[in-house]
Amino acid sequence: MAGALEVNGKSIECDDNGNLIDPAEWNEDVAKALAAEDGIELTEKHFDVLNYLRACYFDNNGEQPMERIILKGMSEIWGAKLSSKDLYELFPGAPSKQGNRIAGLPYIARKGGY
Repeated sequence: MAGALEVNGKSIECDDNGNLIDPAEWNEDVAKALAAEDGIELTEKHFDVLNYLRACYFDNNGEQPMERIILKGMSEIWGAKLSSKDLYELFPGAPSKQGNRIAGLPYIARKGGY
């Protein structure tokens, strides 16, 4: 996964885990390319989660929420009580890992953190 991701004729550098080196290079097309590597076709719900993850990261000095916080935040945004299963249906590789990667955020070495 390390190396570069080609999106719209632009080369975007990724680390050994496939996360963007520079989160500022992220946009919806980059997200779609990252998701395609995992066989995921992004929907509006995916983008809700991705934008939530990015907001958490940029509004909280680089903090990346654990799954319990993501679940609570998305339940509030969508106005429905969600279960972990709901988020794993969107991001089978873990919302706090795969979701962060597709959101263009740095790799975080921790367990999902429920």
